[in-house]
Amino acid sequence: MWQPTYRIMKKTFFTLALLVGILSFSQAQQVLSSSSLLSRDFSNEIKVNFLNLIVLGSVEVGYERYLSETHSLDFQVHINDRFGYNSEAKGKEYKTNSIQTGMNFYFGNGESGRFYLFPFAKIRFGDFEENNDGDITTTDMTAFIFGAGLGYKWEVTENFAFGPYASIARGFSDEVANKFTRIEPNAGFSLGYRF
Repeated sequence: MWQPTYRIMKKTFFTLALLVGILSFSQAQQVLSSSSLLSRDFSNEIKVNFLNLIVLGSVEVGYERYLSETHSLDFQVHINDRFGYNSEAKGKEYKTNSIQTGMNFYFGNGESGRFYLFPFAKIRFGDFEENNDGDITTTDMTAFIFGAGLGYKWEVTENFAFGPYASIARGFSDEVANKFTRIEPNAGFSLGYRF
């Protein structure tokens, strides 16, 4: 009986922590961009992964805070977060959300964009339900996930950037590993607005 209250408290805590982090980083001033040759008057970027929105119906919204020409902090919220690219067909339903934080390290000397590496930590919470001939099986998807990825970001205008990325991560939940696996791939194509 205490389990739903515990989950609600955990979701509220992580949401508040994310908001406090975003607000505290939005107070700093200066900036740069992901391109080494294009310096702009912005330090912030709001972005959405529109590939997974179209393909999976997963809403992935992020905030990136540029700290220097070579690195930035990254915060993301994933609503209807799926494990990898597993579908919801045949009575399967994900009731999962997650928050993710990481750091982007930019490199190269591209005129309109650059490659970046990003280690990240993610916490997913919620349940996965599967209907097997009227019998509903529930898997607790709450897990700590740690991973890394690689991406490229083009600066198409002064305020807009977009590009592909891919990552691989390891989950630390035995229940999730028994249902799926410990290793989880992800990819996307983000579109960001800088200010």
